Amino acid sequence: MSDEIDWSGIAAEYGTPTYVYDGDWLVANLAALRAALHPSLEVFFSLKSNPNRGVYDVLHSAGARAEVSSLAELRLVLESGTDPFDVVFLGPGKSEQEVDACVGAGIYAIVCESLAELDLIDRTAQAHGVRQRVLLRVNPAFAIAGSRLTMGGKPRQFGIDEAAVLAAGPALSEYRHADVAGVQVYLGTRILDAEVVVKNTTYILDLAERIAQATGIRLDAVDIGGGLGAAYFEGEHELDAAALAKDLNPLLDRFASAHPDTRLIMESGRYLTALGGTYLMRVRYTKQSMGENFAVADGGTHHHMAAVGIGSFVKRNFPIGLLSRTADPAEETGPWNIAGPLCTPNDTIAKAVTLPELRPGDLVGVLKSGAYGPSASPVYFLSHGYPAEVVVLRGRSYLVRHRDSVEDILAKQATAPELGRAGRLD
Repeated sequence: MSDEIDWSGIAAEYGTPTYVYDGDWLVANLAALRAALHPSLEVFFSLKSNPNRGVYDVLHSAGARAEVSSLAELRLVLESGTDPFDVVFLGPGKSEQEVDACVGAGIYAIVCESLAELDLIDRTAQAHGVRQRVLLRVNPAFAIAGSRLTMGGKPRQFGIDEAAVLAAGPALSEYRHADVAGVQVYLGTRILDAEVVVKNTTYILDLAERIAQATGIRLDAVDIGGGLGAAYFEGEHELDAAALAKDLNPLLDRFASAHPDTRLIMESGRYLTALGGTYLMRVRYTKQSMGENFAVADGGTHHHMAAVGIGSFVKRNFPIGLLSRTADPAEETGPWNIAGPLCTPNDTIAKAVTLPELRPGDLVGVLKSGAYGPSASPVYFLSHGYPAEVVVLRGRSYLVRHRDSVEDILAKQATAPELGRAGRLD
């Protein structure tokens, strides 16, 4: 994030709590990744990590393609001017409506996660009178250690088991309208070790060749997943793109030379956006409880569920910063618990984090919050709704999502006509 963002100005103009995304950082980060990696490897932004239209527009303008997993995400990227050739659709439980929309839009590929889904794609493409390219999501026979969340190599709802794909043989290339022409493998996420990414990719590229040989399908594309992580916690170190490229690029170069017509795809979400976002909150009250300092803010875990530490055995704090003022170096610091406005003890953004003496009105930010923020949080708990979202680009700020008002929330609700205004049956 830029040190030049006017946090107080943003809070005054848009209110709090608000997610703030540094558009200049997003552009530079994507450019650095693309410059480091082999030119044949295309970066597809995983909108599940941050489905905000403003964020996507910034990344798309900088060269990102789109990986989507819902009708809303599909419509968003197409309305943003994305070429359907640069769109893939993933998800283990696609509806008939989703498959129909993908085929109708002519997207590059549907990533198929079961043989029953392949039958659905074939029928849908036949109804449209077209052949739809399909990449098979393969659940590999083993997993390589090193990801914070393993997505393959064990019983999963994702993909088709490697053994089942290989055993299917030529039947996979005999569909008339589902054009099976590639594979996708996603082995894990939050990977911070370049060696793990290289090992994963080595296995995936070899598996793709074995599948093509065993089944007779073309390799129009190989999607190596990705899973590049962000270092949130103490003791973690950011993934070094240059170090990753050192061993990954020769591997990709050999494969590209052997398969010059194969499109190589890397999915990336968290890596592209996490460090470019801040969850901005204002302190409402400060208090002490049994000797501990508490700052109660207007934002909480209903907007930032990741800060609860889901998936970690021991709760660890996201980095927290005091953003509304520069603390006096001589000012005493101490452990502070940052809590939100929800009626649950779980609404604690940070525990015992070292900060200067906090005061009502101070702005505090949860840093590295550009991925899996409000979209992965229970935003309607206590009927609070979505926070505002803002992109800062070239010195200007843009509201890219309006904060939910009380009217927005209540307008989506209705009562049965048999109930009177008092809530009793007439």
